[in-house]
Amino acid sequence: MKRLITASILIPVFFYVVVLAPHWLFMLVLVYLGSVCFYEFAGIAEASVPGALRLQRHPVPYVAGLVVLFLPAEQFTFVMLIALAAMVLALRSADLSKTLPVAGAMLLGILYTWGAWRFSAQLRLIDPLWLLFALAINWVGDSFAFYAGSTFGRHKMAPRVSPGKSWEGSAASLAGVLVVGAFALRWRFPEMPLVAGLTLLAAGNIAGQLGDLAESGLKRGAGMKDSGNSLPGHGGWLDRVDSSLFSVPVVYALLQLRWFQPPSQP
Repeated sequence: MKRLITASILIPVFFYVVVLAPHWLFMLVLVYLGSVCFYEFAGIAEASVPGALRLQRHPVPYVAGLVVLFLPAEQFTFVMLIALAAMVLALRSADLSKTLPVAGAMLLGILYTWGAWRFSAQLRLIDPLWLLFALAINWVGDSFAFYAGSTFGRHKMAPRVSPGKSWEGSAASLAGVLVVGAFALRWRFPEMPLVAGLTLLAAGNIAGQLGDLAESGLKRGAGMKDSGNSLPGHGGWLDRVDSSLFSVPVVYALLQLRWFQPPSQP
């Protein structure tokens, strides 16, 4: 019941922010999501490397995340400087044997939790409905996977990482997204070739499923069930958006290819 109540609140809010909200409010929401997601990621990293530098309350990763979020695309080479800063900051670890994992966790956390939201801003500039599309790929897929997996799931997909996921649920997620998404694309972007649209749907859905598994692997390695408790029935924000952190960059990257460009682009 908590899960349904939380979802019923989040869906209209997300729709407003993605499609209708002014740009400044949209970017403010991205800043909030980037901060919360990195905070939860840092908690996982700290649990995975006990005694290492505490990242959750250190300001540097959050400032670096804001740079990633707002940096112009042509200047994205500054990410290299963020990597170097992470290596230097990691030298403050009490145990220097943890320097490499801390630096790696910091850089991964910044790009993982802030980078996707930066691409979501780029998608929204193309068309807010493209961002809604990239997010809905996961929402629709999760619903199909949950009901099909709980009813027909027999073959475990990745038992070491996420014992509850099955190949049947995964297949239902992909099939459901292809059917629902094909109608949505036909309605909003009728000039997009069917094969290109289906490829975009499949790539986004598969990326989202991998993103879900990746975050589950991080949590399991850290001995954690949820990334946080800020969303009743869902865990933390990172638990809720882990699929989107993978699907949004994939959808954006594919839309840059000529074959996938929507009709609104030249």
